[in-house]
Amino acid sequence: MSNGLRSWVRANWVDIANRKKGGGFPKCGRSGGEKRRNYPKCVPAVKARSMSASQRAAAVSRKKKAERKTRKNKRPNYART
Repeated sequence: MSNGLRSWVRANWVDIANRKKGGGFPKCGRSGGEKRRNYPKCVPAVKARSMSASQRAAAVSRKKKAERKTRKNKRPNYART
């Protein structure tokens, strides 16, 4: 496994579409039966901290727009961050 892929896997991925009440972002992914308000938009925590509030909102908006489209071959809809 290359070093780039290894670091990508080890990155702390967070969901910027669903902010925690005390601040910060929840881990990406859902545990069994968990409900969240928005569809998850996952980015590394380092990137989430470096984005402004308007950049995060725009990324979530692009993800919502992508999710409204139909899925082809059960593959996830990709939205640029």
